[in-house]
Amino acid sequence: MVRAANMKQAASEKQLKEARGKIDMLQAEVTALKTLVLTSTPASPNRELHPQLLSPTKAGPRKGHLRHKSTSSTLCPAVCPAAGHTLTPDKEGKEVDTTLFAEFQAWRESPTLDKSCPFLERVYREDVGPCLDFTMQELSALVRAAVEDNTLTIEPVASQTPPTVKVAAVECGSTNTCALSGLARACRHRIRLGDSENHYYISPSSRARITAVCNFLTYIRYIQQGLVRQEAEPMFWEITRLRKEMSLAKLGFFPQEA
Repeated sequence: MVRAANMKQAASEKQLKEARGKIDMLQAEVTALKTLVLTSTPASPNRELHPQLLSPTKAGPRKGHLRHKSTSSTLCPAVCPAAGHTLTPDKEGKEVDTTLFAEFQAWRESPTLDKSCPFLERVYREDVGPCLDFTMQELSALVRAAVEDNTLTIEPVASQTPPTVKVAAVECGSTNTCALSGLARACRHRIRLGDSENHYYISPSSRARITAVCNFLTYIRYIQQGLVRQEAEPMFWEITRLRKEMSLAKLGFFPQEA
């Protein structure tokens, strides 16, 4: 009876950990959706957050609304003037790259997730690929495939979690070694690929690189599904901001964790 009770308790603790990770993931996605879409309805549009609604838009509504489970942080759409592709000077100073903008506009006419189109091919080559190019090449390839397929899950590591994983312990590493970089780092998160039961501990830097790519791909999916109702220029600047986040993460910059 004691053994059965212990097994039941262990199973309950495992389910609790997984539930907490899924809650964090869903909260992030709900926040992103609220920022991008739910701040406005056809009956009562929010004109402060969607200034493009002040003038009629040519694009009609798109069909389809699927929930994706990519772990991502809040996506904040840039607010820029859309008419005539002119920019208001700001503190940073920025200018539209005409080649990149033309590629984006061509993609936006018929959004697709096909990596062979010029717009996505460039982003994958210049940002996504390098950002997900980790030292451990075999696991790196699996992570990239899971991110692109939207089947990767990031979970926080509970303080009472054992230091190693029972299944494939050598490959999964420990809370003191990042499975992607191979460096000795304190790992407060772990990843799971698809439906696999294996978990891989990752450092804050590796987590930042993965989430930066997930943020970009999530935003691209939202556009492809018709959830982002903005003019071309605000979309372009948000994509540029997300590309910047991938570049910074690849260079080793990441937010400090509490």
